[in-house]
Amino acid sequence: MSNTDIQIKARQDAIKLYEKAGIVLTDEEKNRLEFCDYGLNDFERIGTEILIYVNTKRVCAKEMALTPNQICPEHIHPQLGDYAGKEETFRCRWGEVYLYVPGEPTKNPKGFVPQERKEHFTVWHEIHLLPGEQYTLKEQTLHWFQAGPEGAVISEFSTPSFDEADIFTDPQINRVGLFSIN
Repeated sequence: MSNTDIQIKARQDAIKLYEKAGIVLTDEEKNRLEFCDYGLNDFERIGTEILIYVNTKRVCAKEMALTPNQICPEHIHPQLGDYAGKEETFRCRWGEVYLYVPGEPTKNPKGFVPQERKEHFTVWHEIHLLPGEQYTLKEQTLHWFQAGPEGAVISEFSTPSFDEADIFTDPQINRVGLFSIN
């Protein structure tokens, strides 16, 4: 499958997930869905489809769609000058989400990562989110998350987002792998 075909399928899959969650998107929003494979070319396992509603100097709101067991890799939103870093709230809209943060590692986590990338996932305290549940991460909190077996839709509400400044545990990740397909 070509890269363009992967992107088209990813958009179609994301739209289906948003529909399952009861989230209505305009045609313009569907066309603005951002495909992010983090430069790893392994979108089925590590990737996200993101719709940014608003990102101003004061607030950011996004929708994220993850297909079954798909992972958003471990990262931190760093301090940038006087900006303390992004504080964000994840709210599960559909499916289930396994969010991992610093703390006592969960003995039998539901999340799993590709064996060849396991060393790049260092926090294993699991927060299990079902539809209607949410969790707020304070600024500069290392985290990663994974969709459950049916996929997931997550709303994110945060302070301003500077995705290009995110610091990933995996040095092979290139955040420039984020773009829209039209």
